[in-house]
Amino acid sequence: MAAAQVLKSEWTKIKSVQSTVWTLGLAVLFTVGLGFLISLLAKDQFAKMNARERLFADPTFTSFAGTSLGQLAMIVFGVLVVGNEYSTGMIRTSLAAVPRRGTFLAAKLVVAGLLAFVVALVTSFVTFFVGQAALGPYKASIGDPGVLRAVIGCALYMTLIAVFAMGVTMILRSPMLSLGILMPIFFLLAPILGGVEATRKIGQYLPDQAGTKIMQVVAPEDNTAPYGPWGGLGIMVVWVVVALVCGWLVLKRRDA
Repeated sequence: MAAAQVLKSEWTKIKSVQSTVWTLGLAVLFTVGLGFLISLLAKDQFAKMNARERLFADPTFTSFAGTSLGQLAMIVFGVLVVGNEYSTGMIRTSLAAVPRRGTFLAAKLVVAGLLAFVVALVTSFVTFFVGQAALGPYKASIGDPGVLRAVIGCALYMTLIAVFAMGVTMILRSPMLSLGILMPIFFLLAPILGGVEATRKIGQYLPDQAGTKIMQVVAPEDNTAPYGPWGGLGIMVVWVVVALVCGWLVLKRRDA
């Protein structure tokens, strides 16, 4: 099967499954809605800050607070894109049509990754402008140093979350098992390790803890990470690459 046909096939699979489309819609809703609400509540907090506290205030990062919930939907999207093939048995048909498993995986990653990035990019810009409107006089401008990088970085972060979930699901070959592992990692393990002083040095190298640095314009006062925004994103990319390579090896060596 020609590459164009493989890409078209993967696009057809994604758009024909309503649950995958809905998860992207929920990612937008959660990220924008929660970001607006938290920015609105933070407006009074910004007004009460003293001079020192305002040095570490980051209105841009505040507007991206909704990504903590939006990434949940992106994880589910990544899991479903891969996991639906295994849960329905469609993986056998797919691999029969595309025997070259590397081509099959690459096409799935390209189509799902590009779709996730387009949705995430639109979401990040909308989230930023909506959040800054809620902050009123304490808002940041898209032209301020580091702001555009943070906005685009938010889209990159959300996309990488989805792709990482795809890699993990390719390894585990089960949507339920994948969600059962990814959810505790991102919503229990990472916050606990990152929030406890004794384990913070370990937690800061987890994919989400490192990746969210790209969305920060101002480093927090208690920042101890030995890397900057791009370094944090680089650490997350390493996690994603490892997951994808392992997923490809499992796909290559095991029967459908």
